[in-house]
Amino acid sequence: MTREYQGIPVSDGIAIARAVVLRPAEIQPDPTPIQPEQAQAELAAFAAALEAAREQIQALYDSTCRRLGEERAEIFSAHLSVLEDPVLEETIQDKITQDHRSAVCAIAQGVEEIAAMFQGLQDPYLQERAADIRDVGRRILENAAGVPRVELSSLEEDSVVIARDLTPSETVTMDLSHTMGFVTELGGRTSHTAILSRSLEIPAVVGVSGLLDHIAGGDTVILDALEGRLLVDPTDDQVEDYRRRQSEFLAQRQALNALRDLPAQTRDGRVFSLCANIGGPGDVASAHKYGAEGVGLYRTEFLYMNNTHFPTEEEQFEAYRVVAAEMGKDRPVIIRTLDIGGDKELPYFQFDQEDNPFLGWRAIRMCLDREDVFKTQLRAILRASIFGKLLIMFPMIISLEEFQQAKALLETCKEELRAEGKSFDENIQTGIMVETPAAVMMADVLARHVDFFSIGTNDLTQYTLAVDRGNTRIAHRYDPLHPAVLRAIERVIQASHAAGKWTGMCGEFAGDPRATVLLAGMGLDEFSMTASSIPKIKQLLRSLDCTAARTLAKQALAASSVTEVRELLNLN
Repeated sequence: MTREYQGIPVSDGIAIARAVVLRPAEIQPDPTPIQPEQAQAELAAFAAALEAAREQIQALYDSTCRRLGEERAEIFSAHLSVLEDPVLEETIQDKITQDHRSAVCAIAQGVEEIAAMFQGLQDPYLQERAADIRDVGRRILENAAGVPRVELSSLEEDSVVIARDLTPSETVTMDLSHTMGFVTELGGRTSHTAILSRSLEIPAVVGVSGLLDHIAGGDTVILDALEGRLLVDPTDDQVEDYRRRQSEFLAQRQALNALRDLPAQTRDGRVFSLCANIGGPGDVASAHKYGAEGVGLYRTEFLYMNNTHFPTEEEQFEAYRVVAAEMGKDRPVIIRTLDIGGDKELPYFQFDQEDNPFLGWRAIRMCLDREDVFKTQLRAILRASIFGKLLIMFPMIISLEEFQQAKALLETCKEELRAEGKSFDENIQTGIMVETPAAVMMADVLARHVDFFSIGTNDLTQYTLAVDRGNTRIAHRYDPLHPAVLRAIERVIQASHAAGKWTGMCGEFAGDPRATVLLAGMGLDEFSMTASSIPKIKQLLRSLDCTAARTLAKQALAASSVTEVRELLNLN
């Protein structure tokens, strides 16, 4: 009998395939000492596990280089270097021969001891090695314990990946030719898994609580990422019906692509700018494919998250230079400075445990405290600015003082580069990401000092409504159509226009078709979104009359509830 599960659709599409279930293996080493005569067999088991890990990681490095380039493959290069470290091998061997531990127990204990030692050192570079050691150690441990690992880089057939969650490192190796879609237990519409699925153009549904307890690998599934459904063991009639729907969806997408080179101009002549959100150079091709007029948000944190160390100035310069050059002088690229913390962590940097990390030491707060990290990024951006049209955006700003501190550091970097004889755009524009109620309330003051605003509705909605956007229990309360959020957006747009500045939006709301008419009516200047969403938003804008849109926006801003707003938009 068909079983149906409901979640949150976050990336449009329909997939019909076999389920591949990613379940974290529970390995509990037996601490019982082995007999001396068993040592040789355990040493051989460890050696085999070590060699298997080496072959697996080398294969991952090679395939990632071919598909995504050396930059994305660097993490596996670091893992290979861990395997070459004799300390790891000797420590585990000693635990087998001297402490009389089984191979599995020796690996688990030895890896953690070495990782903890590196974590406790003062040298940041050496501290970074701890994360690599744990990752590699887990792979060796799984090999020794005989626990099969599902490699998303080598799926043998078309599959829908089912997981509790997917990390950026897991998605780096995903075989896109066989990954038809994915479903996760965790996440919401604006989770990083959701954002990633849209950038990869893979159908995805998140927030399906408890799914892993009710599905087995190999089950036939239908993933309906238009309605947020997962059907397990569908009937033949259901499969036939969804194949028809899939064909219709693909035909509609093809029709939208015909709008690629047309302007986002309303019927009465108002022109909007449609830009793409990207995570790195690899996303530029998609921006071009869908006709993006620029990059409204370059999420630089992925350059840090997919690395084994804080990226150097040269590494960052090259990443920014490539994007600037490929977008050209006529397509602006807004680079958001490092936005880490909250739900975004680094494998090589230990954040303090915080009761409220979303309200804690993150984004601009971390950067202003770690000037070495911040200046490295600012110098790289400035140097890359001569290759295109780069703009700098500071995240999580709550005061004019913070913006002025960031600008002062930027000026220091400019002075250093001038002294070194290095060129950069002397007139590079700077703005802020408006994502806190404080920035909204101070928008009139901030607008006199910035060159532009870009509204980050993901966090702005979260902070305005006091709703954790990653908490599935209260996900239904997270709604950017709430009148309080709409009024905050309108206040920012009006403040910028009064000061002769412009406002964009780079939060997920900008790519939400439900919001297009309201945002246009409020006077938003730029919409930035996942590149694949651009054709749909362009189609909607080209069908609008701005006078009618302004009238509807005024009605929504006067509404007293989300229900009223939805009724105005015919969403109930």
